[in-house]
Amino acid sequence: MKLIVGLGNPGPEYAKTRHNIGFMAIDRLAEAYRIEITKSKFQALYGEGNHKGEKIVLLKPMTYMNLSGNALAEAMKWYKPNLEDIVIVYDDMDTPVGKLRLRTKGSAGGQNGVKSIIQHLGTQEFQRIRMGIGRPAPGSDAIKHVLMNFRQEEQKLIDEAVSKIPDVIDCIIDQNFTIAMNRFNG
Repeated sequence: MKLIVGLGNPGPEYAKTRHNIGFMAIDRLAEAYRIEITKSKFQALYGEGNHKGEKIVLLKPMTYMNLSGNALAEAMKWYKPNLEDIVIVYDDMDTPVGKLRLRTKGSAGGQNGVKSIIQHLGTQEFQRIRMGIGRPAPGSDAIKHVLMNFRQEEQKLIDEAVSKIPDVIDCIIDQNFTIAMNRFNG
């Protein structure tokens, strides 16, 4: 089983913002794996399916970013996954726009959704896919930056990064997370 959690904020006003790239990744996985994300439970929208003989649960917390760990904790009580079966996908300002960084541990790095997940898991050691959204311009506000839509020149890079997510998850399923890190870290 794989429990794949994309971080973001609910509501149409946030749909295309930098902070919602985790939701964009989950939507791309849902399309690729033919999983409908229509169920509501765990303070989240989610869908279940099978891919390559593996049960897949795609989860989009509806708690707003800073409380994402609440939804993950509820889903974990229900599904009882092993820690190595959880993958968190989220935006990262320290990664260049459109680049992917896969990691098995680390701090929240200022990302409050990840901070919430660390608090609920009680560990920093979990699999994550950090999707680059770039830093704001010097002197610009970080909160405004993550709640902005991507600029037109960035959108192609973001679309390419999001389109790679099914290949990343396939590699994790077929081989392992370490091989996926070596193959997809940009």
